[in-house]
Amino acid sequence: MPEVKQLKELEKLEVAGQATRYDFFIQWHLTERCNLRCRHCYQAVRDDAPAGPDLSLAEIGRVMTEISDALGDWARNYRMDFSPSFNLTGGEPLLRADLFDIIAEAGRRGFEVFLLTNGTIITRQRARALRDAGVRGVQVSIEGPEEVHDSIRGMGSFSQAMWGVKNLLGAGLTVTLNATLSGLNAGRMSEMVALALNMGVQRLGFSRLVPYGRGFGLIREMLSARQVKGVYDGLLSLNAEGLGGNGLEIVTGDPLASQMKLPSQMKLSHHEAGGNATGGLATGGSATGGCTAAGGCAAGISGFTILSDGTMTPCRRLPLPLGNVLADSIREVWATSTVLQALRDKGRYSGRCGACRRWADCRGCRAIAYAYSAASNGGRGDFLSEDPQCFIEPE
Repeated sequence: MPEVKQLKELEKLEVAGQATRYDFFIQWHLTERCNLRCRHCYQAVRDDAPAGPDLSLAEIGRVMTEISDALGDWARNYRMDFSPSFNLTGGEPLLRADLFDIIAEAGRRGFEVFLLTNGTIITRQRARALRDAGVRGVQVSIEGPEEVHDSIRGMGSFSQAMWGVKNLLGAGLTVTLNATLSGLNAGRMSEMVALALNMGVQRLGFSRLVPYGRGFGLIREMLSARQVKGVYDGLLSLNAEGLGGNGLEIVTGDPLASQMKLPSQMKLSHHEAGGNATGGLATGGSATGGCTAAGGCAAGISGFTILSDGTMTPCRRLPLPLGNVLADSIREVWATSTVLQALRDKGRYSGRCGACRRWADCRGCRAIAYAYSAASNGGRGDFLSEDPQCFIEPE
């Protein structure tokens, strides 16, 4: 088994007393099939392109076993306490008839399971089945008030998603509403908070638009760094009593948000949006100034993505193939991939991110850096370039 230099470096932090656990999650796109055609989707450009074959249940089970075995060996070899989980999504994951069998396979191997869905086909029966299967939480994508949401995801999709949310809450599941921030909805976030409070969901999450796939058509709707900061400042200034008293947490996987002073009602989570999530070590102190990636953008640090055909990528929105689970060893890929090694090497980064003292805990969003640089350079993306929406002042 190859030595994983990244885990060896993180082991040193744990020995130094900084680490308490290591979050490791797999974002698994079970299918590319979807019942919606969202304007900001990063997964498709051509709506008429046929979806390729999905991994079978047997193949998924074998891969889950490989991941479980690898994590077990790494835990022993590097003396690390892993907290493993799967974010199951699509396309629309509920379009797979064997979804509940897949959830059961994950549960039998000790993985926590979270589901990411558009919410439009969640009946009461399905909601109860998700609860009984042991799903820890469900994220439903909501882009704003009804007219905003429907303009992005399709007419009637808001009311259908709200119906799904009610069924999930009725089944006793933890529900996160998640919005993709852009010029289409950034001015409506206070209404999103009100909606979340009115619905009685437990969490409200945000991620940033990645101008890739169909989302490339919305590149002019990307927020400026100043606008992103304004949105987050607004969320931070919300009345703490008003949120906490109603049981609502505002969560985000945005590594930029991890560099802001967060109130107790705003938390970082790699399950809020399954995307450019924050993950890695839960530390007792900051790793600011270091060169060992211990938090921030999760790509290549605390997990990876498996696409419906088995292709592995660093992140669901960073389309850089690392290999395929049907042909390549996950252990080998995690230890030796040149893409992953570059993501873990501060010296390879350019611009503000390469020079930033907060690199170990942030690194910006690698997917946005790649997509924006590709759009600006004739398709030649640089996944190690600076995050164009960074508002953090250099120290």
